[in-house]
Amino acid sequence: MARHTGPVCRLCRREGEKLFLKGARCLTPKCPVEKRGYIPGQHGPNSKAKRVKTSDYSLQLREKQKVRRLYGILEAQFRRYFREALKKRGVTGEQLLILLERRLDNVIYRSGFAASRANARQVVAHAHLTVNGHPVDIPSYLVKAGDKIAVRENSRPLTYWKVLGEEKNVPGVPQWLSPDRSTLSIIVQSLPTREQIEAPVKEQLVVEYYSR
Repeated sequence: MARHTGPVCRLCRREGEKLFLKGARCLTPKCPVEKRGYIPGQHGPNSKAKRVKTSDYSLQLREKQKVRRLYGILEAQFRRYFREALKKRGVTGEQLLILLERRLDNVIYRSGFAASRANARQVVAHAHLTVNGHPVDIPSYLVKAGDKIAVRENSRPLTYWKVLGEEKNVPGVPQWLSPDRSTLSIIVQSLPTREQIEAPVKEQLVVEYYSR
């Protein structure tokens, strides 16, 4: 399955809620979810899909799709995360979300160093970052407690990082991360817990989908 290259706002509309795939635009009245809060399609708000009775399978599928789209992950990769979560102790759904939160692109986004996960993925892929002093350009890299993420020295003169360094620390950063904009670095204080993951998902439905 190829990565989605169309309008990402259609994904939010299909799931019926904001997934914040376009950063600050999602907080403005221009957000399509605010302007057209119905399932996308040629028949508009009268789409037949909106009137179909939902089944348990439909609810599970939609929740799985929502989590995938929230983190920007393809199906095959998402299945691998689920299989890895099955091997870990604890609640499988929570372990799955913790794995997704540990992705380097998500850490950059959660720390306020990027406006969206797509933006963060681009920052990582363009090799602007180091983890514990070593260059990393893999968005799916899983961070560990105690890791230090920093902007590479040869990237710091770029306007993007200069502007970011001049801004104050933004609120809403989870407690398991400690970003410092003055030094353009992030310390992973600990692994996240489910209470610290502000994701509007019902992970148990995802587990039920893959357990059919």
